Amino acid sequence: MSTPADELRIAETDSEQEYVSMLYSRLDDLREQSSKRLSGALRQTGGTHQMRSERDTSVAMYSDQLAQYSAVENGLCFGRLDFHTDDRFYIGRIGLFDEDKEYEPLLMDWRAPAARPFYLATAAAPDGVRRRRHLRTKQRKVVGFDDESLDINSVVPGRNEGLTGEATLLAAVNASRTGQMGDIVATIQAEQDRIIRTELNGVVVVQGGPGTGKTAVALHRAAYLLYTHRRQLAKRGVLVVGPNSTFLRYIGQVLPSLGETGVLLSTVGELYPGLTATGREPTEAATIKGRLAMADVVAHAVRDRQEAPALVEVPFEQDVLKLDRKAISAARGRARRTRRPHNEARRTFQREVITTLANQAVARLGRHLLDAADVDDIRRELREDPKVQAAIDRLWPVLTPQRLLEELYASPKLLAKAAPKLTPAERELLRRAPGGEWTPADVPLLDEAAELLGEDDTEAKARAERQRRQAVDYAQGVLDILDLADDADPEILMATDLVDAYKLAERHGAERYETAAERAAADRTWTFGHVIVDEAQELSAMAWRTLMRRCPSKSMTVVGDIAQTGDVGGATSWSEVLSPYVLDRWKLTELTVNYRTPSEIMAVAADVLASVDADLAPPTSVRDSGFEPWARRVGSVADGLAEVVGAESAAIGDGKLVVIVPSARLAELRAVVPGATDDLDAQVVVLGVTDTKGLEFDSVLVVEPAQILAESPRGASDLYVALTRATQRLGVLHAEELPAELGRLATA
Repeated sequence: MSTPADELRIAETDSEQEYVSMLYSRLDDLREQSSKRLSGALRQTGGTHQMRSERDTSVAMYSDQLAQYSAVENGLCFGRLDFHTDDRFYIGRIGLFDEDKEYEPLLMDWRAPAARPFYLATAAAPDGVRRRRHLRTKQRKVVGFDDESLDINSVVPGRNEGLTGEATLLAAVNASRTGQMGDIVATIQAEQDRIIRTELNGVVVVQGGPGTGKTAVALHRAAYLLYTHRRQLAKRGVLVVGPNSTFLRYIGQVLPSLGETGVLLSTVGELYPGLTATGREPTEAATIKGRLAMADVVAHAVRDRQEAPALVEVPFEQDVLKLDRKAISAARGRARRTRRPHNEARRTFQREVITTLANQAVARLGRHLLDAADVDDIRRELREDPKVQAAIDRLWPVLTPQRLLEELYASPKLLAKAAPKLTPAERELLRRAPGGEWTPADVPLLDEAAELLGEDDTEAKARAERQRRQAVDYAQGVLDILDLADDADPEILMATDLVDAYKLAERHGAERYETAAERAAADRTWTFGHVIVDEAQELSAMAWRTLMRRCPSKSMTVVGDIAQTGDVGGATSWSEVLSPYVLDRWKLTELTVNYRTPSEIMAVAADVLASVDADLAPPTSVRDSGFEPWARRVGSVADGLAEVVGAESAAIGDGKLVVIVPSARLAELRAVVPGATDDLDAQVVVLGVTDTKGLEFDSVLVVEPAQILAESPRGASDLYVALTRATQRLGVLHAEELPAELGRLATA
C-alpha cells in the first residue's frame, strides 16, 4: 500500500519526466536544424575561394553540432538547483535555450559559472541553494532522483561529510564497469571542481593517488577549458596524452559525452605523423633513449653526416675536378653559419661547392675565352650532373629522421662518434638492423632529428607542380570529350562555357575540411593551445622535451602520482620534470579522496606504498566493499589460473575482471585463460601492469606478485598500481613465496 510520501515521490518523478522529455524534444529540434543546414552547405559547389572557405566552415560547424547533439544523448540532464529565491536551474551536459522566450535557459551547461553551486554548495556555505537534486535517467526516462537539503540544521555529521551527492556518487562508484571510462559530470566533488576550473595559463600539476579521479578531472578540465576559452583554443586545439593505446580506447568516449569532439588523444609513440611506433625493446634500451643526453647524441649524428674528407674527385665531362678539405670545410662552415636545419642549409653548401667546381672548370678552359653566359651554363651543367650530385650527397646528404636514426643504430662507427659518453655496452643496446620496428622511445628522438634536419621541400614542390599539371591536363581531356558533339546547337552552353580545366581540376582535387585535431595529427610542427598529460610520471626526459615543443605557451595540465612511477626513466619529482622548462612557474594541486578503491583493498596497498616511500600517504577511501582481499597459493599458477578465473567471473556476474600478470609471462598466462583477451569490452582481460595504468575493473586478480616486484627496479610501484585497479574485489594467486608487503591478505 502506497503512502502519501510514495505518492508525492511518484508525482515528482512524473513532473521531472515531463521536463526532461521537453529537453529531449528541444535537442531533437536542434539536431534536425543542424542536419538541414549541413545538407544545404554540402549542396553548395563552386564559387570564389572565399565562398568555398565559408562553405567549409559551415560544414565543419554543423558537423560538429550534430556530433555534439548525438554524444550528449545519454544523461542529458542530471541535476537541479532550487534556490531560496524560488529560482530553479536544471544542470546538464550542454546548454539549451528557449528561442521563443528570448533564449530563456532551459538547461544550464555544467561548465557555466552559474552551475558551480551544483558541485560546491554545502550546508555551511549554500551559496543561496535550498536543495540540490540529482536526477537518475536511463536513456530518455527518469528512473529516480536523490535530494540534498542544504539547510544546515538538517546536516548529520558522518564519515563522508563534504561529499556532494553522496548517494549518487556511491551508486556510480559501486556500479559495474563497462570496459569504457564513464564521465563524472554528475558527481564532481568540490576538490575536483576547483582543479577543473583552474585558469588556462601556466602548468597545473594534479597529484593524486589511485582512485582519486585524476584522469576524470583532466578530461573534464579539457571540456571546461574548451567551453570557457573556445575562441582561444578552437584553432590550436587541445592534446591529451595517455600512457598507451589501451588507455586511450578506455577514455575515448568521455569527452564526446561532454559535448567535445575535437580533442586529439595520443600516446607519445603516436606523435610522429605517418609512423606507428609499436615495437618492443629491452627496458634498458628504452631508458637510454629517454635520457636528455640523447638530444646531444642526435645533434652529433647530424653534424657527423656533414663530412669533410681530405680529397674528393668529381668527374665532369672529360675532366676530373677536385675538392680538397679546405674547400669542403669552407663550404660547410658557410652552410652551418646560416643556422638553418641540415636539409635547408644544404642549399648553401651545394651553392658553395658548385661555385668552387665552376671556378676550376672555368680556369682550365681559360677564363678570358668565356663570357658570363658561358659561366652560367657551366654552373647549370654542374648542378644537373649526376656525378656532381652524388659527390654532394656524400658530403652533405638529404636526410630524413628515419634514415638518420636507422643508419646510426646500424653502425657501430657512427654510434661511437655520436655518443662517445655512452659506454660500449650502452651503445650495443642501441644497435638495431635497418628495417626494425620503431618503438615509443624512438619517437622523441625522431622528433628531435626532425627539428635539426628540417625539410628540403624543393623536390616536394616540383612534384606537387607536376601533379597539378597532370590534373589540369586530365580535366582538359574530360572537357574535350564533353564538347565533342559535332551537331551541338551553338545556342546551348557547353561544358567549357561554364568551367575551364584549371577550375575543374581545382574542384576535383579540393581536400575535405579537416578539424583542428585532424590537422594536428598529420602535422609534426603543430602547436597546441593546451596539453594534458596523464600518467605523466612515466614520461622520459626526451618525451617531455617533445611535449614542451608542442606547447610553446606552456599551458598544460600534468596528471599523475609519483608513487606509481614504474618506468625506470620516469619522474621522481615534479620539480625535476618541470623546472628545466618553466622554472618555478607551476602550481601543485592534490586529490586526496579515493573514490574507486574500497578501504579493505587500500589497507593492503598501503603496506606496499610504504615500501616505495615511507613518507607517502595513501588516499582516503570513501567506502567499504564488504569483500576481504585474499591470497591463494598453488603448485603452478598456469595450472590453477583458469579455475580461479572461472570462479571469480561467476562471483561478479556482469562485472569486469582483469588478471594482472608479470609482463614476461603475459602470452603464456593469457593462453591458459579461456576467452581471455586484451579487449576491454570483454568480461575477462589479461594484461601486464603497464597496460593497466589509469584503468579500473570490478575485480582484480594479481598473479605472482613476487615476480612483478622483481621485474623492475621500481617493481613495488608496479605492484601498488596492480593492487589498486579494483572497485570491489581483489585476489592474489601465487606459486612463489608471497612478498612480506602483502601480509594483510587473508588466506583462501
